Amino acid sequence: MFDYHMHSTFSADCDTPMEKAIEEAIHRGLREICFTEHIDEDYPDPTITFDLDLAAYDKKIREMQQAYANRISIKKGVEIGIQPHLISNCKRVVEQEVFDFVICSMHTTQKKDLHSGDFFKNQTIEEAYQQYYQELYACITQFKEFQVLGHIDLVKRYTKGQESNHDFHSILSQIFHEIIPAGKGIEINTSGFRYGLNSAMPSTDILKLYKDCGGEIITVGSDSHVETTVGSGVEDAIRLLRYLGFKYVTTFENKQPIFHPIT
Repeated sequence: MFDYHMHSTFSADCDTPMEKAIEEAIHRGLREICFTEHIDEDYPDPTITFDLDLAAYDKKIREMQQAYANRISIKKGVEIGIQPHLISNCKRVVEQEVFDFVICSMHTTQKKDLHSGDFFKNQTIEEAYQQYYQELYACITQFKEFQVLGHIDLVKRYTKGQESNHDFHSILSQIFHEIIPAGKGIEINTSGFRYGLNSAMPSTDILKLYKDCGGEIITVGSDSHVETTVGSGVEDAIRLLRYLGFKYVTTFENKQPIFHPIT
């Protein structure tokens, strides 16, 4: 039982102290967790700033690792918000700081945030999806300093119930053929169910495509921002991986993968 996508008060959109999240993880029987606090530079919403106090974060993680050493394993991660014009900045942060695990996520496309709906204006759902995946592909051809891509089909969360008639497997295959040979993976982000979707992120068809492309590295995370959702959906996600034929779920230490057999 691992939760490899969690947030605390170190993320601008979270008010949950680390201690509460950790205690809930222990209560739920998790063996290892990884905090993945947000860094999302130049986020196009003036009401929120996704900065991360790296020195304070490192200090707090070390304190928690020591305090809970006999009860749960705690890893230090980060969720980097990628945009084409920020690639050099993202590289610098990851290279200068010590992390066990880096999630590369795209919350913004064409310098418009997905959350407000601005990105979807004046274009069809198909055009929005295609632009989202094309920009993600352009970024990961240049940015390699991560371990997994986060919620790779996040765009579907903000379409307000509209569904595309296309699966976009062609561009997704290009993304997978870029990251898999480089030793990168994807995550199952279980928060999709909490936001009213009929699947986690990514959906099952994308998980199958990833496996067919040769993908093996896969983490599972709740994307929890409150303690009550820590570990949410993790067991179901691992059952799904087993059903789809995946052999391992992955954790990381010092950015190196550790493969745990799914039995």
